[in-house]
Amino acid sequence: MTFAREAWPFVLPAALAAVALAVMRLWLPAVLVVAVAVLLLGFFRVPRRTSGGDADILLSAADGKVMTVDRIPAPELGEGSFQRVATFLSVFNVHLQRAPTSGRIVLSQYRPGPKLAAFRVAAADNESHLTAIRRDDGEVIGIRQIAGLLARRIVCYLQPEQRIDIGQPLGLIKFGSRVDLLIPDTFEILVRPGQRVREGVTPMARRKGAP
Repeated sequence: MTFAREAWPFVLPAALAAVALAVMRLWLPAVLVVAVAVLLLGFFRVPRRTSGGDADILLSAADGKVMTVDRIPAPELGEGSFQRVATFLSVFNVHLQRAPTSGRIVLSQYRPGPKLAAFRVAAADNESHLTAIRRDDGEVIGIRQIAGLLARRIVCYLQPEQRIDIGQPLGLIKFGSRVDLLIPDTFEILVRPGQRVREGVTPMARRKGAP
Protein backbone atom coordinates (compact mmCIF):
# COMPACT_ATOMS: atom_id res chain seq x y z
CA MET A 1 0.00 0.00 0.00
CA THR A 2 1.13 3.54 -0.78
CA PHE A 3 -0.36 6.95 -0.04
CA ALA A 4 -1.55 9.78 -2.29
CA ARG A 5 0.69 12.85 -2.33
CA GLU A 6 -2.25 14.98 -1.21
CA ALA A 7 -1.90 13.42 2.27
CA TRP A 8 1.29 15.19 3.28
CA PRO A 9 -0.05 18.76 3.80
CA PHE A 10 -2.40 17.22 6.40
CA VAL A 11 -0.20 14.53 7.91
CA LEU A 12 3.22 16.23 8.18
CA PRO A 13 2.03 19.18 10.34
CA ALA A 14 0.33 16.73 12.70
CA ALA A 15 3.47 14.58 12.86
CA LEU A 16 5.65 17.63 13.60
CA ALA A 17 3.23 18.75 16.29
CA ALA A 18 3.44 15.29 17.87
CA VAL A 19 7.26 15.48 17.91
CA ALA A 20 7.16 18.93 19.52
CA LEU A 21 4.76 17.71 22.20
CA ALA A 22 6.96 14.69 22.88
CA VAL A 23 10.03 16.91 23.26
CA MET A 24 8.07 18.87 25.88
CA ARG A 25 7.19 15.53 27.54
CA LEU A 26 3.48 16.10 26.95
CA TRP A 27 2.94 12.42 26.29
CA LEU A 28 -0.84 12.17 26.23
CA PRO A 29 -1.35 15.07 23.77
CA ALA A 30 1.51 13.68 21.66
CA VAL A 31 -0.17 10.27 21.46
CA LEU A 32 -3.51 11.84 20.56
CA VAL A 33 -1.92 13.90 17.76
CA VAL A 34 -0.15 10.79 16.44
CA ALA A 35 -3.52 9.01 16.36
CA VAL A 36 -5.01 11.91 14.38
CA ALA A 37 -2.08 11.79 11.94
CA VAL A 38 -2.57 8.05 11.41
CA LEU A 39 -6.29 8.55 10.78
CA LEU A 40 -5.57 11.33 8.30
CA LEU A 41 -3.06 9.13 6.51
CA GLY A 42 -5.69 6.41 6.25
CA PHE A 43 -7.94 8.69 4.19
CA PHE A 44 -5.26 8.88 1.51
CA ARG A 45 -4.23 5.22 1.30
CA VAL A 46 -3.75 3.74 -2.16
CA PRO A 47 -4.06 -0.06 -2.02
CA ARG A 48 -2.34 -2.09 -4.72
CA ARG A 49 -5.09 -3.59 -6.84
CA THR A 50 -5.05 -5.43 -10.15
CA SER A 51 -7.92 -4.53 -12.46
CA GLY A 52 -9.44 -6.94 -14.96
CA GLY A 53 -8.75 -6.62 -18.66
CA ASP A 54 -12.24 -7.45 -20.00
CA ALA A 55 -13.24 -4.60 -22.33
CA ASP A 56 -16.93 -5.52 -21.95
CA ILE A 57 -16.89 -4.80 -18.20
CA LEU A 58 -17.01 -1.45 -16.39
CA LEU A 59 -15.35 -1.56 -12.99
CA SER A 60 -16.20 0.49 -9.92
CA ALA A 61 -14.54 3.90 -9.82
CA ALA A 62 -14.82 4.12 -6.03
CA ASP A 63 -14.82 2.22 -2.76
CA GLY A 64 -18.07 2.41 -0.79
CA LYS A 65 -21.73 1.44 -0.78
CA VAL A 66 -24.10 1.74 -3.74
CA MET A 67 -26.76 4.31 -2.81
CA THR A 68 -29.00 4.34 -5.85
CA VAL A 69 -29.32 2.94 -9.35
CA ASP A 70 -31.49 5.20 -11.50
CA ARG A 71 -31.55 7.34 -14.64
CA ILE A 72 -30.70 11.00 -15.15
CA PRO A 73 -30.12 13.33 -18.10
CA ALA A 74 -26.45 14.09 -18.71
CA PRO A 75 -26.27 16.62 -21.55
CA GLU A 76 -22.49 16.98 -21.08
CA LEU A 77 -22.13 13.36 -22.21
CA GLY A 78 -24.75 13.14 -24.94
CA GLU A 79 -28.44 13.16 -25.76
CA GLY A 80 -31.05 11.30 -23.75
CA SER A 81 -30.61 9.90 -20.27
CA PHE A 82 -27.89 7.77 -18.74
CA GLN A 83 -27.99 5.05 -16.13
CA ARG A 84 -26.53 6.33 -12.85
CA VAL A 85 -24.91 4.25 -10.13
CA ALA A 86 -24.24 6.46 -7.10
CA THR A 87 -21.66 5.21 -4.58
CA PHE A 88 -21.32 6.76 -1.12
CA LEU A 89 -17.85 6.88 0.44
CA SER A 90 -17.68 7.01 4.24
CA VAL A 91 -14.63 8.38 6.03
CA PHE A 92 -13.38 4.79 6.36
CA ASN A 93 -13.32 4.02 2.62
CA VAL A 94 -10.40 4.43 0.24
CA HIS A 95 -10.82 7.90 -1.24
CA LEU A 96 -8.82 7.38 -4.43
CA GLN A 97 -10.90 6.90 -7.59
CA ARG A 98 -9.86 4.75 -10.55
CA ALA A 99 -10.86 4.67 -14.21
CA PRO A 100 -13.76 2.21 -14.73
CA THR A 101 -12.72 1.59 -18.33
CA SER A 102 -9.93 2.32 -20.81
CA GLY A 103 -10.18 5.11 -23.36
CA ARG A 104 -9.46 8.78 -23.97
CA ILE A 105 -10.50 11.70 -21.75
CA VAL A 106 -12.95 13.88 -23.70
CA LEU A 107 -14.24 16.04 -20.83
CA SER A 108 -12.82 17.26 -17.52
CA GLN A 109 -15.24 19.77 -16.00
CA TYR A 110 -15.33 21.29 -12.51
CA ARG A 111 -18.61 22.64 -11.11
CA PRO A 112 -18.83 24.73 -7.92
CA GLY A 113 -21.67 24.09 -5.48
CA PRO A 114 -22.64 23.49 -1.85
CA LYS A 115 -21.30 20.71 0.38
CA LEU A 116 -24.36 18.87 1.63
CA ALA A 117 -24.14 15.39 3.16
CA ALA A 118 -23.16 13.13 0.24
CA PHE A 119 -25.82 10.50 1.02
CA ARG A 120 -28.64 13.00 0.40
CA VAL A 121 -30.38 13.09 -2.98
CA ALA A 122 -29.82 16.86 -3.16
CA ALA A 123 -26.07 16.23 -2.97
CA ALA A 124 -26.13 15.78 -6.75
CA ASP A 125 -25.94 19.60 -6.87
CA ASN A 126 -22.82 19.69 -4.65
CA GLU A 127 -19.42 20.84 -5.77
CA SER A 128 -18.31 18.23 -8.30
CA HIS A 129 -15.98 17.26 -11.10
CA LEU A 130 -17.17 15.36 -14.17
CA THR A 131 -14.74 13.26 -16.19
CA ALA A 132 -15.86 11.63 -19.44
CA ILE A 133 -13.98 8.72 -21.02
CA ARG A 134 -14.59 7.79 -24.66
CA ARG A 135 -13.94 4.09 -25.05
CA ASP A 136 -12.38 2.58 -28.15
CA ASP A 137 -15.86 1.41 -29.21
CA GLY A 138 -17.09 5.03 -29.15
CA GLU A 139 -19.22 4.79 -25.99
CA VAL A 140 -18.82 7.58 -23.43
CA ILE A 141 -18.69 6.81 -19.69
CA GLY A 142 -19.01 9.57 -17.10
CA ILE A 143 -17.49 9.68 -13.62
CA ARG A 144 -18.75 12.47 -11.37
CA GLN A 145 -16.76 13.08 -8.18
CA ILE A 146 -19.03 14.84 -5.67
CA ALA A 147 -17.87 16.66 -2.55
CA GLY A 148 -19.60 15.72 0.70
CA LEU A 149 -20.26 17.47 3.98
CA LEU A 150 -16.67 16.97 5.14
CA ALA A 151 -14.99 17.12 1.74
CA ARG A 152 -12.64 20.02 1.31
CA ARG A 153 -11.44 19.58 -2.25
CA ILE A 154 -11.86 17.38 -5.31
CA VAL A 155 -8.70 16.39 -7.17
CA CYS A 156 -8.69 15.08 -10.75
CA TYR A 157 -5.38 13.87 -12.18
CA LEU A 158 -6.47 13.77 -15.83
CA GLN A 159 -6.56 16.21 -18.73
CA PRO A 160 -8.61 16.21 -21.97
CA GLU A 161 -7.15 14.04 -24.76
CA GLN A 162 -5.15 12.01 -22.25
CA ARG A 163 -5.21 8.24 -22.71
CA ILE A 164 -6.15 6.24 -19.61
CA ASP A 165 -6.20 2.52 -18.85
CA ILE A 166 -8.79 0.70 -16.78
CA GLY A 167 -7.88 0.80 -13.09
CA GLN A 168 -5.53 3.76 -13.48
CA PRO A 169 -5.84 6.40 -10.71
CA LEU A 170 -8.32 9.08 -11.80
CA GLY A 171 -8.32 11.39 -8.77
CA LEU A 172 -9.53 11.62 -5.20
CA ILE A 173 -11.94 13.49 -2.96
CA LYS A 174 -10.58 14.66 0.37
CA PHE A 175 -12.72 13.04 3.10
CA GLY A 176 -16.39 11.91 2.94
CA SER A 177 -17.88 12.05 -0.53
CA ARG A 178 -19.76 10.36 -3.37
CA VAL A 179 -18.99 9.12 -6.89
CA ASP A 180 -21.63 8.76 -9.64
CA LEU A 181 -20.95 6.47 -12.57
CA LEU A 182 -22.93 7.49 -15.69
CA ILE A 183 -23.45 4.59 -18.07
CA PRO A 184 -25.14 4.38 -21.51
CA ASP A 185 -27.95 1.92 -22.23
CA THR A 186 -25.63 -0.38 -24.16
CA PHE A 187 -24.57 -1.73 -20.74
CA GLU A 188 -26.54 -3.68 -18.15
CA ILE A 189 -26.04 -2.78 -14.49
CA LEU A 190 -24.62 -5.57 -12.33
CA VAL A 191 -24.91 -4.02 -8.85
CA ARG A 192 -27.82 -3.06 -6.60
CA PRO A 193 -28.43 -0.49 -3.84
CA GLY A 194 -26.82 -1.47 -0.54
CA GLN A 195 -24.04 -3.46 -2.19
CA ARG A 196 -20.45 -2.66 -1.19
CA VAL A 197 -18.03 -2.13 -4.05
CA ARG A 198 -14.25 -1.76 -4.41
CA GLU A 199 -12.57 0.68 -6.77
CA GLY A 200 -10.82 -0.98 -9.68
CA VAL A 201 -12.18 -4.42 -8.70
CA THR A 202 -15.99 -4.73 -8.56
CA PRO A 203 -17.77 -5.14 -11.95
CA MET A 204 -20.46 -2.45 -12.16
CA ALA A 205 -21.86 -3.05 -15.65
CA ARG A 206 -21.46 -5.38 -18.63
CA ARG A 207 -21.94 -4.63 -22.30
CA LYS A 208 -25.27 -6.12 -23.40
CA GLY A 209 -24.82 -9.29 -25.39
CA ALA A 210 -21.30 -9.89 -24.08
CA PRO A 211 -20.53 -13.42 -22.85
